Amino acid sequence: MPEVIVRKGEPIDRALKRLKSKLDTEGILDEVRRLRAFETPTQRVKRKAKLSAKKAKAKQRYNAH
Repeated sequence: MPEVIVRKGEPIDRALKRLKSKLDTEGILDEVRRLRAFETPTQRVKRKAKLSAKKAKAKQRYNAH
């Protein structure tokens, strides 16, 4: 569970922005959006293909050294 500590004198909107960015980097918001509605088999295949392409691209980028 991601957590953000609000610093003394820090505006709430800035802390919220940090929380949202942390949720986004961990992929929690994407998962919530995905689980909100029914996902057709075609959409599932496209999502998984996009994810595997992204992973392959990142793997290639870091193994190119």
